[in-house]
This record gives sequence, structure tokens and C-alpha cells, in this order.
Amino acid sequence: MARKQNLVQAVGYLRTSSAANVGADKDSEKRQRAAIEGYAKAAGFKVVDWFNDPAVSGADPIETRPGFAALLNRIEGNGVRVVLVEDASRFARDLMAQELGIAVLVKLGMQVRTAGGDDLTNTDDPMKIAMRQITGAFAQLEKARLVAKLKAARDRKKAETGKCGGRRSYAEARPDVVALAKELNGQGMSYRKISAELASRGLLTATGKPYVASAIQTMLAG
Repeated sequence: MARKQNLVQAVGYLRTSSAANVGADKDSEKRQRAAIEGYAKAAGFKVVDWFNDPAVSGADPIETRPGFAALLNRIEGNGVRVVLVEDASRFARDLMAQELGIAVLVKLGMQVRTAGGDDLTNTDDPMKIAMRQITGAFAQLEKARLVAKLKAARDRKKAETGKCGGRRSYAEARPDVVALAKELNGQGMSYRKISAELASRGLLTATGKPYVASAIQTMLAG
């Protein structure tokens, strides 16, 4: 009879940087969980608990993350000393945050292992330390590149349309109301009278109230 393998207890840590990827049915969380479970099974670990930081930037220090704070409390309370993550970027995408976080965990006698088998807290192998730092640097560079790309896209849209994001103007949201307000203003009506006339024709705000004088002024200025 084969001897039963003694599994080492560990906890899994998930992090999603975008709110769009939050939820058990989302690809990011499912992918991370599957990768961790696959590695745990192959490497002799038993995941006894899961911790998650949804919509948390990889640049945020680990001590400010609610999920990771709960993870630290769990580990310190029951003796589990191994944290499993999908890859180094899930632990921290920013190089400084990664190195400082790892230093804290090393001091606590903890390990952080990736689904690829790397021990991020290994301080004995200079090559692994260098590779971890290089990986973190590339992750940080990729993040900076993406931020710059999104900013360039916003700048182009703003140059083309005069705005990017934010609330739609009255002219965009209610062109019919703006057109009538301008017509009534051309007849010499005051802002208050224009508001009353719009209301009498059923042209009200989204909350069902007459437009205030300042709103009429904004419509006419547009």
C-alpha cells in the first residue's frame, strides 16, 4: 500500500487590479485559482484558505491591502507559513512594493511561492533574486507603458471632441431641451420663465424636477 503523502498547508492569494475582473466567474480570478491549485497538487501543498484583494493595484504596499492583512493574521494565528500566488505580479507589480513586501515576509519566516515553482522569498540564490527583480522591473515597465498608452488615447479623444469622459453636456444629453431653451431665450424670456415653460411642456430633469436657472444658463452658454 502506497504511503500517503504528507501535504504542507498553504494559503492562496489572489489579486485583481481591475474592477472589471472581480468575481468568481471572471477570467482573472478563475485563472489564478486554477494555476495555484494545479501547482499545489503537483508540489505537495494543501490550500487550506483563500484570500483575495479585488480591484487592488499591484503597486499598493502589501500592508495596505485588506485581503493580505487578513492573510497575515491567518498565518500568524495558526502556523501556516506558505503563501501561493499565480506569479510575482499578483503579489506585487511595482518593484519597490515587491521587494519591501518580500523583506517583511522573510522577517516573519514566511514563504511566497508562485504557480511556476519560484520561491519569491528565497534570499540564498543571487540568480533567483536578480531574476525576481528583473521580472518585477518588466512588470512595472509594462504597467507604465499601458498607463501612457491610455493617456495618449484620452488626449487624442479630447483633441478631437474637446472632452474625454465625465458627464455629458446638456447639448449631448438633451439637445431638444437646449434647442427650445435657446429659442425661448431669443424671445426675451428670463431663465426662470424658460424653466417654467420647459416644465409645462413636460421637459424636466432626470429626477422629474424643473431645470434650475443655473442649468438654463449653462444650456444657453453651450
